[in-house]
Amino acid sequence: MNYEIKQADKFKFIEEGEGEPLMLLHGLFGALSNFADLIEYFRPHYKVVVPMIPLLDLDLLHTSVGGMQKHVQKFIEYRDYKDINLLGNSLGGHMALIHILKNPERIKSLTLTGSSGLFENGMGDTYPKRGDYEYIRKKAENVFFDPAKATKEIVDEVYEITNNRIKAIKIIALAKSAIRNNLGEELNQIKQPTLLIWGNNDSVTPPFVAREFQRLIPNSELHFIDKCGHAPMMERPEEFNQILHKFLTKLNEPAAVH
Repeated sequence: MNYEIKQADKFKFIEEGEGEPLMLLHGLFGALSNFADLIEYFRPHYKVVVPMIPLLDLDLLHTSVGGMQKHVQKFIEYRDYKDINLLGNSLGGHMALIHILKNPERIKSLTLTGSSGLFENGMGDTYPKRGDYEYIRKKAENVFFDPAKATKEIVDEVYEITNNRIKAIKIIALAKSAIRNNLGEELNQIKQPTLLIWGNNDSVTPPFVAREFQRLIPNSELHFIDKCGHAPMMERPEEFNQILHKFLTKLNEPAAVH
């Protein structure tokens, strides 16, 4: 399914459907394909918005999780979205957390899946070896429970990025900024209903990270998906979409009167 990438001012984004905004923030190697099933499922019910985050296009000084969050904030203000259901995967979850802590007023709910912000096994102890296709393929496979999900397209895309010296430096800068930016002390300030959807076999942000998020975020619920790695919306889209849909529907139900 090809979606039109819209451009307004300096922002590029996808916007499909009508209604309350459901905004999706992708991770470090995130592409639109990560959210294809999610966009397709939710666009009859919500205005699904995917901003293209300029992860590798900002100058090095602004190549940080905070720098990316500022881009998201400016985009939200420019488009004047309100009552946003904000969803982030991996580094996108980290951006969503920083955003909700700094600018909670336009956010209605938060969904995190495989989010950084507490702990992650980034590239492990070894940073991307330029020109080593096999290494990149193994790293890409490591993201999924089923290694076959790391298609040649995905591996080629990551390989192309890491093989470019400037981009590789920026990826390392972002990964280090994510590790430095630990939000453990602040998560208790989040007031919005929060949904955590985690792969039971996530080796990047393992299940104990999800439990810690649930412990620290007051109004949160946690769902694990079996046989699933770091990107549940790609690997187990049907289960992911059902859990998310149920959560969002519940938010819009009138509170029961006792």
